[in-house]
Amino acid sequence: MTGVILSGGKNRRMGENKAFLPVNGERLIDRTVRLFRAIFQEVIIVTSSPSDYLDQDAVIVTDILPGKGALGGIYTGLFYAREEYAFIAACDIPFLNRAFLEHMISQTAEYDIIVPAPPDGLQPLHAIYARCCLPVIRGLLERDRLKITGFYPGHRLLTFSPEVIRSFDPEGRMFMNVNTPEDLRNLEHIM
Repeated sequence: MTGVILSGGKNRRMGENKAFLPVNGERLIDRTVRLFRAIFQEVIIVTSSPSDYLDQDAVIVTDILPGKGALGGIYTGLFYAREEYAFIAACDIPFLNRAFLEHMISQTAEYDIIVPAPPDGLQPLHAIYARCCLPVIRGLLERDRLKITGFYPGHRLLTFSPEVIRSFDPEGRMFMNVNTPEDLRNLEHIM
């Protein structure tokens, strides 16, 4: 499986590139790449500023169809992935859980999309996608229909219930992300 890190957002609310924010003495991108290197055979970073990531042990790519948001990033990561499946994550998730990722990976044989479904909704930027999703995603991108879950219908979908998620993440931190300076300050209090 390929691990894909989406790091191409505009970072409007944060005011700086979230991937390089320090969390507990380590930049978010370094934390994620280190974890991905331990799990995946291939690691890809999708970014609009590739020269910023030259220090990373990863394949660095830019969007095939620029300006298409996270769905465009998913498409690009899947397109370049050598493996049939890719785990896609945003760059600003500090509590990625290795045991849960490995549990997700163990379920891929019969599904095209594997996504957690905590009480606050699906987590499409913490999900596994099969390359067979590429044609449908491309069609949506060409029509500027950029809702990530728009390509889910018609694919074999597995979701994880809140109970399963809680068994791996009793503190409820796994899907936290850092979008604002306030999020960063709050994160520093729970580390």
